[in-house]
Amino acid sequence: MVLLLADENFNNQIVRGILRQSSHIDIVRVQDVDLSGADDPTVLEWAAQQKRVVLTHDVATMITFAYKRIEAALPMPGLFEVSRQVRVGLAIEEIILIAECSLEGEWDGQVRFLPLR
Repeated sequence: MVLLLADENFNNQIVRGILRQSSHIDIVRVQDVDLSGADDPTVLEWAAQQKRVVLTHDVATMITFAYKRIEAALPMPGLFEVSRQVRVGLAIEEIILIAECSLEGEWDGQVRFLPLR
C-alpha cells in the first residue's frame, strides 16, 4: 500500500471520503504535518523524505516542480493531479484503488492524472 499526502488545497471531501470508506489508508494533509503555506518544492521534498505520493488539484505549479525533481534525479514518490471536474465519488474510488493495489515505489518518478484512463 502506498502512503499519501494531500496538498493544501486538495478537496477535503475526498480525503474524508477515503478515510470513511477505507480507514486503514495512510493519508495525511499538508495542514496535518505543519506544512501549511509551504511552497511546492518544500511539500514535494517532505513527501519524498516520507515516501508519500502527493495528491493535488494544482496543475499550474505543482506538476512543474515535480517534473523538475524528476529531471534533477531527486526522489519523487509520485504525484496525482486530480481534476476538479472529477466527481468526488469517482476520485475517492480511484484513490482508494491506487492506495490499496499499488506497491511501494510503483509511482516513483511519475506524474499521473485522475481520472485514470
